[in-house]
Amino acid sequence: MMAKVITPDQVGALVKDGACVAWTTAGLCGFPEELAIAIEKSFLETGHPRDLWNIHSCGCGDWKTRGMNHVGHEGMVRRHTAGHIGEAPMLGKLVLENKVQCHLFPQGVIVHLFRQMAGGKPGVLTKVGLGTYADPRREGGKINDITPDDIVKLVEFDGEEYLYFKPLKLDVAMIRGTVCDEDGNMTMDEEPLFLEALHQAMAAKRNGGIVIAQVKYVAKAKTLNPKAVKVPGVLVDYIVVAKPENHLQTRVTLNEPAFDGRIRKPLAHVEPMQLDERKVVGRRAAMELRNGACVNMGIGMADAVAAVAGEEGVSDDLLMTIELGAFGGVPAKGMDFPAAINPDCLIDHANMFDFYDGGGLDICFLGMAQCDVEGNINVSKFGPKVVGPGGFVNISSSSKKAVFCGTLTAGGAEYEVKDGTIKILKEGRVQKFVQANEHVTFSGVYAAKRGQEVVYVTERAVFKLIDGKVTLVEIAPGMDVEKDVIAHMGFRPEISPDLKEMPREIFEPEWGKLKAMLAAKG
Repeated sequence: MMAKVITPDQVGALVKDGACVAWTTAGLCGFPEELAIAIEKSFLETGHPRDLWNIHSCGCGDWKTRGMNHVGHEGMVRRHTAGHIGEAPMLGKLVLENKVQCHLFPQGVIVHLFRQMAGGKPGVLTKVGLGTYADPRREGGKINDITPDDIVKLVEFDGEEYLYFKPLKLDVAMIRGTVCDEDGNMTMDEEPLFLEALHQAMAAKRNGGIVIAQVKYVAKAKTLNPKAVKVPGVLVDYIVVAKPENHLQTRVTLNEPAFDGRIRKPLAHVEPMQLDERKVVGRRAAMELRNGACVNMGIGMADAVAAVAGEEGVSDDLLMTIELGAFGGVPAKGMDFPAAINPDCLIDHANMFDFYDGGGLDICFLGMAQCDVEGNINVSKFGPKVVGPGGFVNISSSSKKAVFCGTLTAGGAEYEVKDGTIKILKEGRVQKFVQANEHVTFSGVYAAKRGQEVVYVTERAVFKLIDGKVTLVEIAPGMDVEKDVIAHMGFRPEISPDLKEMPREIFEPEWGKLKAMLAAKG
């Protein structure tokens, strides 16, 4: 049957009250904003659709009004399942007020769940998430008091522990592409990422549901290159042509051909980072690299590692990846993340997590909001603020080496980097190394069991997980172990008998030694 081109005003009536709705998204990459605006408008005018169960794998929003903020109205949503909700504060407020049930699961688990649902499989069986907040022995992914405990179970298979995530039944798939022909065949020529549109569409159709595709253009039937079609027309029921402002490539960019492979643009000269605590952490963390490594670099403090690699001229000696499906190129910064500039290859979201979960990552650099006595890391929940893990759980637990980056304290800390060391001008109000984390997003206990190499890099000290214990292995020049480090931790770490000084050169304005260091490693 030929897909039907409809207007946004017709979308709301197609989504029934209580429907389970899947959305493609990564920030705003791939997000069908026009469709979200349409159902929000319908709800505000008519009270329908209401009591929705929304599901998406990645963060979705701009921290203001876009993305999943469009469903952030009391009564519109009954339940939410995602990898991250921090970018949608209107929705997050409802979750914290116990007005919306919410599970936050590892991003890779959700994309694999879409694929299993598409094929009628019984769900996802995985070791990803063991020992973390997603483990039912902890919170089971539940974010508030009203969320039922009915999606994830701890099971034993062939003598080993796994987490089992149950499949859902999708009623609607809201997907996005660049062009649909009149038969509904959809391409993604100008999309920065492929995401999971195909699997979501298959999962919805298998359950007798509908698929609505948001695109930029409609083409004559049977005129598209078959190799460019990412979702076949047999899966698409309705097509909506979006306004340009509701079809951004990222949160802020309308059209950058270097994001989707239409061109490879020359990159601007790398402006050196200012010499501060972030640069010190980035330099010391970058020393954990090796030439030829397949790398994932997170956002926040971990951004500094990518910046240092560029300054030091080693970026081309690494294979940078982004969990959404990009190999090579340079991760875009700020509000353009998770697009990549000049990527070498783009694959589907689920396939990238196959690669990650299968051990394809050599090393990852991730943020570190809290670290506890067991070496566990929290980046997903802090007091009343709930954001979710995104791809953090998959990335950190499957990488051969995990390097966590952050300052020793937070909340108003001030530093001065000069004369080959760092001075603490004002200590942070908040200890980041604590006795027990509020949330466990990375399990140090399971890392120790796996024999995973784990490093924690701060501006004044470096720790490693050795025999399951957080162990101080390096300290900044001029720092006192007791006064400057341990006094500002919530637990006493082990101290290596071979305690070293962090290289003085990384505290100097010019460094220039990383390339030689990596070459010496072979």
